[in-house]
Amino acid sequence: MTNKVARNKDYSDIDLDFLPHPTTKDVLRKTGIDSVKRSVRNLILTNFYDRPFRPYIGSNVQKLLFENANPLVEGFIRDAIKEVIENFEPRVLVKKVDALFDYDNNGYNVRIYFIVLNSSEPAVTTLFLERIR
Repeated sequence: MTNKVARNKDYSDIDLDFLPHPTTKDVLRKTGIDSVKRSVRNLILTNFYDRPFRPYIGSNVQKLLFENANPLVEGFIRDAIKEVIENFEPRVLVKKVDALFDYDNNGYNVRIYFIVLNSSEPAVTTLFLERIR
């Protein structure tokens, strides 16, 4: 008789803020849902041709930030975000993407609702997208 042990795969990645651990002085790690949230954020903020030898990875979101703010552009941003996550983040199942223009801060508030595979809880990540001059 063999015993089977079920183990959920936990995701991990280095923290790109490169903050040192207080005791070991090593770079901190992001694990679990935090690691996946960071990956989603990086994909959204990556432009086409930013990654060497992989010019097809990225989204058109940065270009859309320079368009005039209207509901049509909000829809384009939602579609671009959903497309890049579905194409390049296999650990995530996107449920909903909200993008609303903030007239006071001249940028878009983006909220992404998703489920991480091997996890039963839904996750939400928020971003504020603005033009860089």
